[in-house]
Amino acid sequence: MSTSPDAPVEQRLRRSILDLLDRRRPGATICPSDAARDVAEADSWRGLMVPARRVAAALVEEGLVEITQGGRVVDLDTATGPVRIRKVS
Repeated sequence: MSTSPDAPVEQRLRRSILDLLDRRRPGATICPSDAARDVAEADSWRGLMVPARRVAAALVEEGLVEITQGGRVVDLDTATGPVRIRKVS
């Protein structure tokens, strides 16, 4: 990841989500935990899951990504369980 470790965690998560998606084929998804693991130190990634979902929601608002569950676009505010993040094409 190219973001400085001194950058705020939300900024690092944002960059990580976008970088991870850029490296995937069009239409592919990532889990918020992928970004959390990318940004976290050691095994502390679980503590970044709420911020990762919050950053994903902000990216949805910007029109850059969409949240899916079972391949269908869902509202992150009402989704329960695991979700995936997909770049808007």
